[in-house]
Amino acid sequence: MSRREMEKFPRFRLMARIEHIILLVSFTVLLITGVPQRYATLPIAQGAIDFMGGIETVRVIHRAAAFLLVLGTAYHLFVSAYRWFVRRERVRIMPERKDVTDWWQTVLHNLGIINEPPKMKKFNWGEKFEYWAVVWGTAVMVVTGFILWNPISAAHVFPGQIIPIAKTAHSAEAILAGLSIIIWHLYNVLVKHRNWSMFSGKLSRDIMEEEHALELERIDAGGELWPHEGGPIDPRRKRVFIIVGAFAGIIVLAVLIWAFTFEQTAITTLPPITPLP
Repeated sequence: MSRREMEKFPRFRLMARIEHIILLVSFTVLLITGVPQRYATLPIAQGAIDFMGGIETVRVIHRAAAFLLVLGTAYHLFVSAYRWFVRRERVRIMPERKDVTDWWQTVLHNLGIINEPPKMKKFNWGEKFEYWAVVWGTAVMVVTGFILWNPISAAHVFPGQIIPIAKTAHSAEAILAGLSIIIWHLYNVLVKHRNWSMFSGKLSRDIMEEEHALELERIDAGGELWPHEGGPIDPRRKRVFIIVGAFAGIIVLAVLIWAFTFEQTAITTLPPITPLP
């Protein structure tokens, strides 16, 4: 291994790596238990359901993973709020005009029209696209999943057509997300570069030069690893965050427990009704 390959730069902090593991575990379990339910009439899907302990067990596992996904989402929101409000860090995952230019130059570079790839920041256009796709996809999955988990209650509030609509949107978004992870994310992260930074927290100089050249130049010039505005952390802002965050966390947890437990119809398989003679 060359010296350049051995030289590592901080990429993700511990909190971000924990968030990724929660997302990785919950999404994988949701996909494994959800796709067989979507295609339950196929023999291979029925075999997968039987292998996992039957439909009731699969449903319970699926919903436990959904609960973990929502908890992980709430955790991400609280951590992001702390970094923005208390540490006053710049939100560098937000889209900007340069992302469009970088995308176009990447296309031209891949086609061999220009020789050099664009110099990109800490989060390049592809990573931002993936992040906001996860945000959108998670929102769709949570809303439609809640409707499917509580169909009777949902039908009391919305027209009955909302149930099949939610089922179609839920399964279609799941298939789209699964394919994008397998085709796009795994290729760019593990096949193209063997990028293990989401577990190790560090990235090699070679990958930094190719995909985050501007961030590398900023660090080499003596810039902060985690840029923030202002001086040291303000104790008052930290106290405000702790108090508000504690109340918000309790409310969020209570709402989640209530939302995930008050109706059991989507978990228990009811026996078929025997027609009267």
